[in-house]
Amino acid sequence: MLKDKIKQRAELVPLCRTWRSEKRVIGFTSGAFDLLHAGHVEYLEKARQQCDILIVGLNSDASVRRYKGKNRPVIPEHERIKIVAALASVDYVYGFNERRNRKNIEQLKPDIYIKAGDYTVDQLTSQEFVTAYGGKAVLIPIESDTSTSKIIEKIRADKTGSFQSVQFENQIHFLRHESKSKPAVFVDRDGTINMDTEYLHEPEKFQLLPGVLPGLKKMQDMGFRLIIVTNQAGIGLGYFTKEDFYRVNRRMFQLLAEQNIQIDKIYFCPHSIAENCNCRKPKTGLIEQAQRDLNIDMAHSFMIGDTTIDLQTGKNAGLKTVLVETGKGGKDGKYPVHADFIAKNLLFAADWILALERETKEK
Repeated sequence: MLKDKIKQRAELVPLCRTWRSEKRVIGFTSGAFDLLHAGHVEYLEKARQQCDILIVGLNSDASVRRYKGKNRPVIPEHERIKIVAALASVDYVYGFNERRNRKNIEQLKPDIYIKAGDYTVDQLTSQEFVTAYGGKAVLIPIESDTSTSKIIEKIRADKTGSFQSVQFENQIHFLRHESKSKPAVFVDRDGTINMDTEYLHEPEKFQLLPGVLPGLKKMQDMGFRLIIVTNQAGIGLGYFTKEDFYRVNRRMFQLLAEQNIQIDKIYFCPHSIAENCNCRKPKTGLIEQAQRDLNIDMAHSFMIGDTTIDLQTGKNAGLKTVLVETGKGGKDGKYPVHADFIAKNLLFAADWILALERETKEK
């Protein structure tokens, strides 16, 4: 019966002692298993082949939110646990609130700790606890290209359409609208997202920097709006046109779309310094416009860039700031300002934001 496979962790502790005395190999794995798909099923089938009894720890709704962001899980815990229990490969399943598996390992003491093989055994935070009592860790290679995030993005794409944009004035507007207040990550473009080529206006010269795709994807999955704010003085100086700028952006959209990354809006200043406009960073005109357009939760938003101009913009707007060491790496020396965090690239910036969000939610 399904209900016989769903347990509390405390119930499984004495059962594990009994199975060990009977020399039965106990396997343990864990995960959110949100929107169960073929990749999950294949993984659990292979995990079951490693042991006599497979126990699955299911992350609670609260722990999934701490890791994946406030929009996850899609399927609530009480439903996810029944779905996992229905699989023939799973012998027992229980829910747990901790983010890490240390407590699970210490209490159950499985013979085999099983995880998906998208990292190395040395990176497993619970590896030392497993080996301490004589257990071992096993990684199962990921073969399926399916993921919950990809399923969610496909649903969004089907609902909102393609990456079509409408361009006018100094904004690029996407044909998608969300009225609910959400935090945003404001990101500079040149030197932060792409190689900093002076007065970039040729699409073929656009090159994404390392860490950009996984970094933006991680921030998107956390529930942040992704907004680009960029100074483009080359337009005002006559070095290139707005149409050139749009063509470069279209190349960027193509590359981001390959990873299902959607930019909510691009705001840009086409003016030179001499024009003394209110939209050129570090003035906050672009960010203020974004706040009006998109109902941004500014208190939980961030500014990421490679110059002190970007940092000063964030400070002026009351945002937390991240300096990336790509591009100019903060060596432009325009403003005596310090970032809240310095990151190697956008991926490291996303990791810090994620850690900060978890810390805030756990308080």
